[in-house]
Amino acid sequence: MTSGPDRKRILKLVEEAERAGARRSRIGDLLGLSARTLKRWQDAQGRVRKDGRPEASRPIPANRLSEEERQQILAVCNHPDHAHLPPSQIVPMLADEGIYLASESSFYRILREADQLHRRGKAQPPRKSTKPQSYKATAPNQVWSWDITYLAAAIRGCFYRLYLVMDIYSRKIVAWEVHEGESAEQAASLITRACLREGIRREQLVLHADNGGPMKGATMLATLQKLGVVPSFSRPSVSDDNPYSEALFRTLKYVPDYPSQPFESLEAARQWVHAFVQWYNESHRHSAIGFVTPAERHEGNDRTILEARTAVYEKARAAHPERWSGPVRNWAPVTEVWLNPDREQTPLPVTDSRARAA
Repeated sequence: MTSGPDRKRILKLVEEAERAGARRSRIGDLLGLSARTLKRWQDAQGRVRKDGRPEASRPIPANRLSEEERQQILAVCNHPDHAHLPPSQIVPMLADEGIYLASESSFYRILREADQLHRRGKAQPPRKSTKPQSYKATAPNQVWSWDITYLAAAIRGCFYRLYLVMDIYSRKIVAWEVHEGESAEQAASLITRACLREGIRREQLVLHADNGGPMKGATMLATLQKLGVVPSFSRPSVSDDNPYSEALFRTLKYVPDYPSQPFESLEAARQWVHAFVQWYNESHRHSAIGFVTPAERHEGNDRTILEARTAVYEKARAAHPERWSGPVRNWAPVTEVWLNPDREQTPLPVTDSRARAA
C-alpha cells in the first residue's frame, strides 16, 4: 500500500522520465508497478487519487464470533474447573456436557489474542539449552570424558555404579572405580587421584561430563576448582554431547566375556572391570586412532608404530607392484580429536562418533 505523498513523488518521476523519452510500461517495470496501476493513481484532471482501501467499509463475516461469545469462551477457560487444562481437553469436556461454544482452534486463537495461551498446570515450558563449548585435543591429558554406568548386582533391582574416566585423545581409561552408590565425594576423590597420577597442571585439563548429581555436586565442583580443571557439561538429556563415554560403555557391555549373569558381589564386579581395563588399554586396537592401543597412543608411541606399518606396506607393494592399483593404506596418525565440534570445525575422523568412539 503506497501512501499519497509517495504516489505523488513516484508520478512526478514518471512524468520526468516520459518527457525524457522513456515508455511508461518500461518505467513501470523498473518500479515494480504496472502501467495500469500508474494510470489508476491519477484522475481525469491528473490529480493524485487517494487510496480508499484503508477507509473502505467491509462487511463483518457472518461466521465471526461476537464479543459476548469471545468473553464467554475466556470465562470458561479461566473457570477453576478448566484453568489447568488446554483447549484440546476443554472442548471435548464441554461436548460431553452437551455444550458447544466454538471449535478447538477458535479457543486457541481467542486465548492467544488475549495473551492467555500459556502452559497450564505445573509443567514447565521447554528450556532452550545452548550447545556445549567445543574442545580440541592434540595430545593426551588435555580433554577427559567421564560418566557413571550401572552394573547389575545379584540382588534383583540393585546395581553397582562404575565410574569411568577416559582421555578422548588417546582413548585410554585413566581412572575407574566401582561403588555401591554414586556421590560427588566419590567422584571428586577419583578425579583427584587421576590428576595426581597423570601429573595434571592447573588449567591444563578439561573434564567433560553429563548433568548428573555426582558430576555437578558442590564437592566435585570445588575439587575441580582446587585442581585447576575446567569443567564441561552436556545438555540435559542429550547423550550425543558425551559420545566418548557412551561409546565406551557400549564397548564394555558388549565384549564377549561380559558376564551373562549379575555380579555376585562388589569385589567380583571390581575384578571383572579391572581385567576389562587392562585389555582395553593394553591390547585393544582402537579403530578411531589407527588401530593402535590406547596405552601406546597415550605414551606417544603410536607414530612410530604407524610409520613402521607404512614401511611394511611399502615393502609389500615394492615386492609385488602388480597387486596394487593405488597407494598403500593410509596409516597417518590422527593428530586432533574434537569434543562436540562446531560445523565449521574439523569433525571427528570417523563416520559415527558414538559407534566408533570406543
